[in-house]
Amino acid sequence: MTTPRLVEVTVDNVEDACDLKVAKHQRDYVASVACSLAEAYVQHDVAWPRLIYAGKKLVGFVMAAFDPDNPTDYYRSYLWRLNIAAKHQKKGYGRFAVEAVLAEARRRDAESVTVSWMPGKHSPGPFYERLGFQPTGQMDEDEIVARLRL
Repeated sequence: MTTPRLVEVTVDNVEDACDLKVAKHQRDYVASVACSLAEAYVQHDVAWPRLIYAGKKLVGFVMAAFDPDNPTDYYRSYLWRLNIAAKHQKKGYGRFAVEAVLAEARRRDAESVTVSWMPGKHSPGPFYERLGFQPTGQMDEDEIVARLRL
């Protein structure tokens, strides 16, 4: 695996970001990068969107939300979105992205990070559980909420 790095979304890379596609069987489980960037735009005070590069190749996108005053506890420090390009999966880039979000949460003195997922055959739930997220018993609409204590 080429050492990955996070890059802010800019005018120079936003088109490539919007072209990033996950595997076909995952598209029902995660919103597109374009949709995520639109959400980040309207919630710019809490959104933390980043692109994942391996060398010069765009391999993924991660977005977190940091909103310590949110009345819903699981939205205070939240892994909001993770998209790894179909041809770059199973190379450690997803783990890298989650660890980067955890590091940013620690930098912001968060006590935990949450994530949510829809259950199903191709759900990302097992991936997040392998990284240490534990279901809380809460649901966010039709998604399971899980937490990792820092």
